[in-house]
Amino acid sequence: MRLFLLFWCWNAWCVLTLGAEPSVRVVREETSQACAQPLYLTFDTGHMGVAQGIAQVLREEGVRVTFFVADEPTQEGDGTLGEAWRTWWQERAREGHEFASHTDHHVYWLQDMSTSDGSKRFKVRASAGPEQGRVRVITGQEYCASVKGARSRIESITGKPALPLFRAPGGKTSPALLAQAKSCGYMHVGWSDAGFLGDELPSEKYSNALLLSKALANIRSGDILMAHLGIWSRHDPWAPADLKPLIEGLKAKGFCFRTLAEHPQYRAWIEKHPA
Repeated sequence: MRLFLLFWCWNAWCVLTLGAEPSVRVVREETSQACAQPLYLTFDTGHMGVAQGIAQVLREEGVRVTFFVADEPTQEGDGTLGEAWRTWWQERAREGHEFASHTDHHVYWLQDMSTSDGSKRFKVRASAGPEQGRVRVITGQEYCASVKGARSRIESITGKPALPLFRAPGGKTSPALLAQAKSCGYMHVGWSDAGFLGDELPSEKYSNALLLSKALANIRSGDILMAHLGIWSRHDPWAPADLKPLIEGLKAKGFCFRTLAEHPQYRAWIEKHPA
């Protein structure tokens, strides 16, 4: 059996361990050093056609990210949270990435619904799963179950507790929806204006070169960045083509990367809502 020395770092704590050679290399970000200009790179699930390339870039650059997961259709396999992608998610967990909910079947909020008894109901449309494409009205508790469903699934796959955070598909919410989610233990995470990396925009109007230039010019310290693990409608995939030069360009400007577990806006919430 081959042996290895592995230097584990978690926040400010680092441990040297000895053991059997792992099947996947752990991301070795210098998290023990102070981070004066943090950025928070996040990925929502998608068709997964670019997932392997994204994972490779993150390993090479030593960057840990937060994945917002939903069970969506993929180019190959049985869905993003299906058996075909189980190993991929497990590898990301071993590399130290974080996970949070994107709702179980990518459920879009459409409208708050009035009720005579004051209870919360929402008009929604799922873009995956058994209710795909159908507009329906659900209760607040049913929406919470949708958020919890994705969290439970990724935890069962990886064995790692997910963060008590969620991102509504499309970023579409209402004050009532956010209040409902908070009552069930979940805080919403959007993205910064400059952090919209544009991977879901049409390639014909927004080339990768244009998106990269815009991001490097406008991203500021503390921004939450958002991209996807594949977008069906974009013909010239943004990742991994733009991902590596984006990370390298931002590092050259003095930025560093952290997960949302270390974000000052969410850290207290996470501590108060343990798995």
